[in-house]
Amino acid sequence: MERGIAMANIIEDETIEYVSILAKLELSGEEKEAAKRDMGRMLDYIDKLNELDTSKTEPLSHVFPVQNVFREDKVTNEWSREDMLANAPERTEEAFAVPKTIE
Repeated sequence: MERGIAMANIIEDETIEYVSILAKLELSGEEKEAAKRDMGRMLDYIDKLNELDTSKTEPLSHVFPVQNVFREDKVTNEWSREDMLANAPERTEEAFAVPKTIE
């Protein structure tokens, strides 16, 4: 028992092998044992957090208060067709000219 946290969650060797394969890690025997202890401590801490009464706690979507900083969309017709086609590499009278893609 380290730092007052009980090791109730025992991690098996197969679990460490599976996680190391998923993470594409090659772990030595010593590193596998350390990972088992660390994962066990993490799960124990999660169990400890699950003991807390959060029934009166409001859920958060963000830690800090966030406001929408986007402007409202407004439809405007600031550009004329001629303005939009002014820099077109190729064009017809009223549209961009592009290579034919379907025969």
